[in-house]
Amino acid sequence: MKKIFALIPVFCLFSTLAFGQWTNDKGHSRVAFIVQHHGISEVDGFFKKYEATLTATKEDLSDAAFEVTIEAASLNTELEMRDNHLRSPDIFDVQKFPSITFKSTSFKKKKKNLYTMTGNITIKGITKPLTLTVTMNGPVENPNKNAKNIQVGIKAVGTIKRSEFTVGQNLTTAFVSDEIQLRITGEFNKALPK
Repeated sequence: MKKIFALIPVFCLFSTLAFGQWTNDKGHSRVAFIVQHHGISEVDGFFKKYEATLTATKEDLSDAAFEVTIEAASLNTELEMRDNHLRSPDIFDVQKFPSITFKSTSFKKKKKNLYTMTGNITIKGITKPLTLTVTMNGPVENPNKNAKNIQVGIKAVGTIKRSEFTVGQNLTTAFVSDEIQLRITGEFNKALPK
């Protein structure tokens, strides 16, 4: 019985913290992509500049809603010549379409900490549905007691076809795969009550 009463404050704490807005920890987050090159190897890259939000009203974050806005010009594959080409009108046309966005519409638990997230992604002004497989760890209290916050970790993976967004229309799949793998990882924080 004593154990049950001891758990009540912890339950109340997590109930209070689960509601509302979570802040993205960019130092422990990344929006990355992977493409196949010449059918024999993979090239990966990431976006340096983006904004991500997480909101939830349920204790277990099972109704979590995500929004991500990416600055397309901030892409980085660690090869300047390639990055400049990717920013050009041939590929992402970042002058005309400066942002890539994603907004979730559903977040459903499959088992344990695995979820299916659906939403809409917009690239070059074209919006398509996207389904991501999500692994969610937490929420847990930050082990660094000086931080005074609660954390949740997210890994979301999925695939899009660049042809559906008119990305690199002149690039045949013999050079660059049509399928682009997405891998988004992130930590989100919420302050502990004072």
